[in-house]
Amino acid sequence: MNTSFASQTDNVEQKPRIVELADRVYGYISDHDPNCGFVVGNDHVIVIDTRPTPRMARSFLHDIATVTDKPVRFIVLTHYHAVRVLGASAFPDAQAIFASRGTADWIRDRGQADFDSEAGRFPRLFAGIEEIPGLTKPTVVFDRTLSIDLDGRELRLINLGRGHSMGDTVCWIADAGTLFAGDVVENHCGVYAGDAYVRDWLGTLDAVAALKPQVMVPGRGAVLRTPEACQEAVASTQAFLRTLLTAVQASIDAGEPLKQAYARAEAAMTPLFGQWPVFQHVLPFDVSRVYDELSGVEHPRIWTAERDQELWQLLRG
Repeated sequence: MNTSFASQTDNVEQKPRIVELADRVYGYISDHDPNCGFVVGNDHVIVIDTRPTPRMARSFLHDIATVTDKPVRFIVLTHYHAVRVLGASAFPDAQAIFASRGTADWIRDRGQADFDSEAGRFPRLFAGIEEIPGLTKPTVVFDRTLSIDLDGRELRLINLGRGHSMGDTVCWIADAGTLFAGDVVENHCGVYAGDAYVRDWLGTLDAVAALKPQVMVPGRGAVLRTPEACQEAVASTQAFLRTLLTAVQASIDAGEPLKQAYARAEAAMTPLFGQWPVFQHVLPFDVSRVYDELSGVEHPRIWTAERDQELWQLLRG
């Protein structure tokens, strides 16, 4: 059994690339690192997520400059995990950072613990960590929806419900049929549920499907470029979560402890999802959260660097 902690041995650099999705709408896509994106207006640019550190965000800015010389004025956070947002300070012209209220609350309650935890899980994704000035905090907070007018084009930010986190936001550009899904939807990559509301997430995914996107940027994985591919990514994310729920529920029904629940889930899920990138990384955290949720713990417990290591030793040691 490979017991190396989380993604600490993942040292292969992934170079994100700009992918044109629609007129003036672009994804910033890695093989299976977190995806970002941006939309170009007449006078400025809006970015969706920022990368993990200022150093990595500067590479993003450099690549945006190959498309447009317009400044980045606004940042949208799809949710709050350190690997997505701590590069925000590298955008010197940004005037506002948009996030849902659930995300703002999440930052207040667990932002620093998340930073410490994720830096230990993903060392490759925190190149230049010493430059991070602190937590990224939104300046514009909304409850359920917020529309941004970009020269007559609407970018609609929607909190469709709890899922991957308590504050997930999708960015829907209806005139282009394009959806930036954040980590609500993954494209054949391990689905991280350590901070999730897993049963609610299934319904949130139904709400994503109801938008009927034609093009979708998933949290991780390749861009989905047809309506059928978008729906399949929603369905495969749901299948991952349902299989996880079923396996862990069977352990709880049998009165088994967490370690046995992990063994059941691993046996059930590996044949179906074991080849997906980061599957081995996410599964211990996923099983722990689902075990809690199905045992009546409504809100995810805060992950710390110490708790991460204790769980890994228990389940994978």
